[in-house]
Amino acid sequence: MTLNILLKYIGRFVFLILLQVLLLNNINLTEYGITPFFYIILIILLPFETPGWVLLLFAFFLGLTIDMFCDTGGVHASASVFIAYIRPLILRMLSLRDGYAAETSPVILHYGFSWFYKYAGILTIIHHFVFYFMYEFSFAGFMLTLFKVLLTSLLTLTLVLISQYLIFRR
Repeated sequence: MTLNILLKYIGRFVFLILLQVLLLNNINLTEYGITPFFYIILIILLPFETPGWVLLLFAFFLGLTIDMFCDTGGVHASASVFIAYIRPLILRMLSLRDGYAAETSPVILHYGFSWFYKYAGILTIIHHFVFYFMYEFSFAGFMLTLFKVLLTSLLTLTLVLISQYLIFRR
């Protein structure tokens, strides 16, 4: 990884942390506290060749940084590490016949809307499921928590898709 690419990822990290903490965490669309977790796009968009240990470490620090600002006690970190852990499995499940192009990232521009929607949707729903059930730490309000997972996932996935068309245009 060159210094230029490393600086690009550090810049994205700082920008998305600030966006999440200063803007998105202050958005509550319903009385249930539906807030988009857009920061997970950093995990979703990491290059395919990212080593597993780097992926897990990056996800941990990303989630821990959000936890420090949100006072959520490690829930973001654990949900982020979980999707980083299963990301290679999801990529294998959705693998193209010819495999993935070398030195690319999973973006709409390279792999199309359908593939990216499935990939980002699966990771987003899993992240939100782990997050909300660890945050609530109870199955007492299972349907309400499931409602939060689905609504927040839809909102987050919409932001991720919009960002793909704004940033990765042809």
